[in-house]
Amino acid sequence: MSNPTAAMIVIGDEILSGRTRDSNMHFLAGKLTEAGINLVEARVVSDDRAAIIAAVSELKERVDYVFTSGGIGPTHDDITADCIAAAFGVSIDVRDDARALLQAHYDRSGQELNEARLRMARIPDTAILIENPVSTAPGFRIGNVHVMAGVPSVFEAMVASVLPTLTGGKPLLSQTLRIDRGEGDIAGPLTTLAQEFSDLSIGSYPFQRNGIYGANIVIRGTDGARVESAMIKLQNLFAE
Repeated sequence: MSNPTAAMIVIGDEILSGRTRDSNMHFLAGKLTEAGINLVEARVVSDDRAAIIAAVSELKERVDYVFTSGGIGPTHDDITADCIAAAFGVSIDVRDDARALLQAHYDRSGQELNEARLRMARIPDTAILIENPVSTAPGFRIGNVHVMAGVPSVFEAMVASVLPTLTGGKPLLSQTLRIDRGEGDIAGPLTTLAQEFSDLSIGSYPFQRNGIYGANIVIRGTDGARVESAMIKLQNLFAE
């Protein structure tokens, strides 16, 4: 059986404007690779209701797991939870369990659980809360969609909470070979190798350093013996 598949939706105008650099996709991709789950697509969408609903509605039907980051805070532009509810056709309101978590948190800190902060307790019906050990405000899972915060430290903590609940596959293994030749010189033999090992992913990542043109060839797969066999053939192809 092939590994489960996943997609990520990064939500926020601040990402698309270049004001904020996203690190969550990179983090999630690494963790899913370790868990044997293939991240097959990542999208960045604006804080736009129609765009978020469309992305969630499409991807939740195409992959095994969907992950979102961003848009579940206390401000007016944090609309992700409402969009997820709409995508699943369920209602959304302040949930008692989420409210209790926030109330306890703000009581401990001596702050008021005001109307703005209470927005973070609005959870779609039937959703299961995702623990947030950093700032308490929970994420949630509904169906195969996992909704998490955009702040990297909180997102990473939520991923740690979610991963043990997922069914993974075989971890993706990889080996890399640096070849100091231009891609035009190696493309032909590399194509032949990729055809022979069609069950593996073979990627060419070119570089130019100090006047030297070359490429890092990365071979990936879940079968360690096959990856090793392909790497040996690659080394022999371009042996000096």
